[in-house]
Amino acid sequence: MPGQGDILHTVRMLQEENLDVRTVTLGINLLECADRDPKRMTAAVRGKIQSRAANLVRICDELSARYGLPIVNKRLAISPASQLLEGHNPATARALGHALDESAAAVKVDLIGGFTALVQKGMTPGEQLLIESLPEVLRDTRRVCSSINVATTKAGINVDAVLLTGRIIRQIAEATADHDGFGAAKLVVFANIPEDNPFMAGAFLGSGEPETVIHVGVSGPGVIKRAIDRLVQLDPDCPLDAIAEEIKHTAFRVTRTGELIGREVADRLGVPFGVVDLSLAPTPRVGDSVGEIYQAMGIRILGAPGTTAAVALVNDAVKKGGAFASSSVGGLSGAFIPVMEDHALAKAVADGTLTLEKLEAMTAVCSVGLDMIVLPGDLSAETLSGMILDEASIGVINRKTTALRLIPVPGRKHGETIHFGGLFGSGTITSPACTTGSEDFVRRGGHIPAPIQSLNN
Repeated sequence: MPGQGDILHTVRMLQEENLDVRTVTLGINLLECADRDPKRMTAAVRGKIQSRAANLVRICDELSARYGLPIVNKRLAISPASQLLEGHNPATARALGHALDESAAAVKVDLIGGFTALVQKGMTPGEQLLIESLPEVLRDTRRVCSSINVATTKAGINVDAVLLTGRIIRQIAEATADHDGFGAAKLVVFANIPEDNPFMAGAFLGSGEPETVIHVGVSGPGVIKRAIDRLVQLDPDCPLDAIAEEIKHTAFRVTRTGELIGREVADRLGVPFGVVDLSLAPTPRVGDSVGEIYQAMGIRILGAPGTTAAVALVNDAVKKGGAFASSSVGGLSGAFIPVMEDHALAKAVADGTLTLEKLEAMTAVCSVGLDMIVLPGDLSAETLSGMILDEASIGVINRKTTALRLIPVPGRKHGETIHFGGLFGSGTITSPACTTGSEDFVRRGGHIPAPIQSLNN
């Protein structure tokens, strides 16, 4: 049974520190919907989604009211849509995208992920079709999110897929130019994609997952920041290992809260519970920022030397606290650094103290990668592909997930400010220090081999 102190801590996290369940995500396997007839296939997709997810939002709302804990987003994640597109044409890809979007609207969820292609070793016709359909699908749908896995530690990096993806990102941005390229914010490019991630835009239902499953994402950057503030107020000279311990204890309580909600949602839906993803996913609100955590630790100017070490400390402490709290911690679970969605990180980019190169260094120790980065619209596909290769290499060599959400903004230049609003926030357009010079390397294509599994040092 929780003690009085634990209960009071949790109440304070709810009332004062922006603790919430960021997302309850229902995974649904759609492989049984595959059909050579596009109309039968899309009808089956609609039927299965609407039958399995019909009660998700209602149950989440009831539990939110019961426990006084906000459940901010209710989402769906499907098995890779590319598997339904083998043997089909572009018209079917567009129809499938619309069927997913309309089905998500019918059950009142916020987003649906899984318009996904896994191309780390090669690319099937269905996977290529899905990727090439993205400019139209992401332009014409509101709720559909997409992901492409271009690399794994075991397979290496598919450079041909990376080059195609770089070109597609530009096309998505151009197709949504009237919204500053916003369509690209709904596409994540991964290395070592997790199969149980509940967070968008990269959620999908992996092949090792149950037929249907509930995954929960709990986010508490405000909770962590306030815990550090209290510790430093009591002991202004506290060492970093004391801060790490405080983060671990706080992450423990947050994880327990998330698992309680996730298991009850799963029980009431009659589906298995999967994982709780304890990721410090910020929002643009003041007090709900990962960047503020690093500032509370003593990194007064984000991007200063030591920032990468601060990210590493937080990421590791969050994982340790979550792993001790539950045997069902999964997904990404760590610290996100999505620039546009975090007001402190966005300000540091605008001030010029947090450069793209420093952000890349931070991705070596965070739980995702270059996330929600707005770029000049005239960057070439090869430059975007080079950025993907660099980030994928960090993931492949270090045996971790890395990812990119790159948003080239048509007609806009370095230093201009972009406003997407809501959860997606706003940010200043940044750019690599060197924007050309890797074209010949990228265009060679082929495959970067998997790293050696021995002789690690």
